[in-house]
Amino acid sequence: MRATELAAAESVLANQVSFEEFFLASYQRLARAMLLLTGDRSEAEELAQDAFVRVYERWERVRDMESPEGYLFRTAMNLHRKRLRRLAVRARRHPREREGPDQFQSVERKADLVRALSRLRDGQREVLVLVDWLGLESEEAGQVLGLSAEAVRARLHRARAALRGILGGSDD
Repeated sequence: MRATELAAAESVLANQVSFEEFFLASYQRLARAMLLLTGDRSEAEELAQDAFVRVYERWERVRDMESPEGYLFRTAMNLHRKRLRRLAVRARRHPREREGPDQFQSVERKADLVRALSRLRDGQREVLVLVDWLGLESEEAGQVLGLSAEAVRARLHRARAALRGILGGSDD
């Protein structure tokens, strides 16, 4: 029994180390992606942390997936969508005056970009973050979002055009 218990403990420790390595390799990238998606650092970090908690709870299954990071990003996106739905319900139930201008304090260019991104539709913003900022291929982004690669490319094209229009760029 001692040998079996030791082997089980070593297995658990190996899984924890693997998750720790996964966390260290993926956290900053996920947090940055969520910052681009939300425009709010604390909300982005909270989404990243919540996503990692969910992945950790399912690590036995997730670690053997083809793309654990894709699962992580999909989890974070789903959490973000859930929060948006909850905020929309709360806003309908408790209407109030809109908040003042964006309080994001950063370099002016970052602030302009965050405002421009916030004006895009959620689906457009999501594909921009996944493809242009995180470097995922259309197929990978499609898996994260539950779309075909063609739908991702179409959204991406519309998102880039909309972003150029918002930022005053040319369509060249």
